Amino acid sequence: MKLNKNVILTGMMGSGKTTIGMMVAKILNLRFLDIDKEIEKLENNSIRRIFENNGEKYFREVEEKVTVSELKSFNKVISLGGGGFTNRNIRKLTQKNHISFWLNWKPETIIKRIYKSKKRPIIRNLSRKDIHNMITNRSLVYKHANFKINCDNLNKIQIANTIIKKYESKNNKY
Repeated sequence: MKLNKNVILTGMMGSGKTTIGMMVAKILNLRFLDIDKEIEKLENNSIRRIFENNGEKYFREVEEKVTVSELKSFNKVISLGGGGFTNRNIRKLTQKNHISFWLNWKPETIIKRIYKSKKRPIIRNLSRKDIHNMITNRSLVYKHANFKINCDNLNKIQIANTIIKKYESKNNKY
């Protein structure tokens, strides 16, 4: 199925954007793109190492450049990094030209998934309370996605099917 919008998945790290995104892309026969993986390819380094070597500010600049470039073409499922949608330029482009889905989970679920992860430099050295506060703060931005999917009581297939149904229905209105 070819439509003139991208499916954009946003949400906290550990929310399943990559896993669900790959499923949605396969079902819709669209290309899947994980922004974090694209950054790692471009920088020839892991996200963790980019943070360690260059800092978060540098990472966010690269993230914006890569994401904005990818948002210029269509017919893809794009998984944003956990902080991607908090970038005003990325969010505005997404809202203007694409259909976004916030994979929302209870904070306890996310914390359980990501706490102590060595792959997630932004939460390194943060307490559970600090991570909970980050989730709360980012939720204020994620809520600007076109659709909020409460994932806690759904399995992967149900989440993917919900996205597909909403995506197809939204596209029929254009």
